[in-house]
Order: sequence, then structure tokens, then C-alpha cells
Amino acid sequence: MNALAYVAAGAGPHPAVILLHGFPGNERNLDLAQDIRRAGWDVLYFNYRGSWGTPGKFSFTHGIEDTAAALAYLRQPDVARKLRLDPTRIVLIGHSMGGFMAVETAATDPAIKAVATISAADFGGNFLASLDKEPKAAAIEQLSKALANEGMAPLAGCTPKGLALDVADHARAWSFSANVDALKNRIALVITSDDGLAKQNQTFADELTRAGDSKVTSAHFPTDHAYSDQRTELSSAVLHWLASLPN
Repeated sequence: MNALAYVAAGAGPHPAVILLHGFPGNERNLDLAQDIRRAGWDVLYFNYRGSWGTPGKFSFTHGIEDTAAALAYLRQPDVARKLRLDPTRIVLIGHSMGGFMAVETAATDPAIKAVATISAADFGGNFLASLDKEPKAAAIEQLSKALANEGMAPLAGCTPKGLALDVADHARAWSFSANVDALKNRIALVITSDDGLAKQNQTFADELTRAGDSKVTSAHFPTDHAYSDQRTELSSAVLHWLASLPN
């Protein structure tokens, strides 16, 4: 996969962040990567299979697999030495679809102690909610149109309909609610904005808290999905949370 490693200054070993981009990935949040590196963390940013020139076919299933592969890569002893990172201290931070990737990956990897979502897209939960209002075929068509409207040009080997079917096939397992039990002992940061996703993300944070997670932090910013006029504030919230994590 095409990737960039931002290596913090000093001998280390440094804690590390895997920074996960959204759909299709126009907002890369690389300002956050630089700020996080300046704070003493390594950052790995990569493009999922079939996105932005990485070979292969893009799908949500592949994206989850690719995030796990990125984790495995950083945990290789030779890679950890080269990047001067601590493979036991890797945090997932995802924006939009990247938040979905972070949740799904952390839920299957108990070694991830902390995860942060920024306006995460709960694909599974949203699809299940749509089934309460319309037949499955109509829900698939509606999701296909929504994905197409986001722009498919940077993605290879996929169609809006195929991606919608991928969600439909995994909706129950991919809903954030289905992952609460697996994540209830993790440290979590849930950031929201005025982009229409705040309610579902706050519901996720509340469900984690009700399940016994006392380490959930929420923050809301009055801005758009890209946090266009709140980039400094967004960075400050992320850095403050990272600084609070145990060594």
C-alpha cells in the first residue's frame, strides 16, 4: 500500500498513531499528522487497497483488512527499530470512513488500547436503521447513490452498488453497537461536528459508557465534516487526548 511514515524526533521508542482517511479520502488530515509527530508520536498514513493509486480493488472489507495489515507492519521488529517506535503503544485515529475502520479494527485487536474517531461513519448502523424505513433493495439503492455522490474517481475496482452490497452483507456485524462489548475496556475519544453524524457518534459514546467504559471522552465542534474552520481546535483536542494516555 502507498504510505507515509512521519517519524518523531529523538531516539524513541515513540508511541505511534495510524491515521485513517475517509471516503474517498479528499481530506487527508496530514496537518494532524505533522502536529502529532511534533508532539513525539510516529504517524503512519496509508491509502487503502484500490484508493489513490494503491494497487488492488477498493472495498470496505478490504479497508478493514488493510488497516490490520498496517498494524502488523508496524509491529514487525525490524520496522519498529527503523521507525523508532514502540509496537505495544499504537493508537488508531480515523476520520469519517476512517473512524469506521478504526472501530472495526480495534474491536478485533485487543492489543489496541486506545482509539479515536472524528465524525465516524457508522455504515452498519446506518444501514440497519434504513431497513426500518424501507425494503432492503431500496436501502441498497439509497446507499449506492450516497456513495456515488461522495466521488468515486480516486477508487479503483469498485462501484457504488458493489460497495453498498458490501455494507448490506455485513451490516449487523459492522454496526458500532455490535462492537461496544469488544471495546468497552478501551480508552476512546469521540469527536463530532455539525455534519449530521453527531447523534450516531454520541450514541456510540453513550453505549460504551453504559457498558462500563469509564475512559470515554467526547468533544463537539460547530463546523463541517472536514472541520474546515476548526483545524487548530481539532488538533488541540487530539493532542490533549494523546497526552493523557498512559505510557
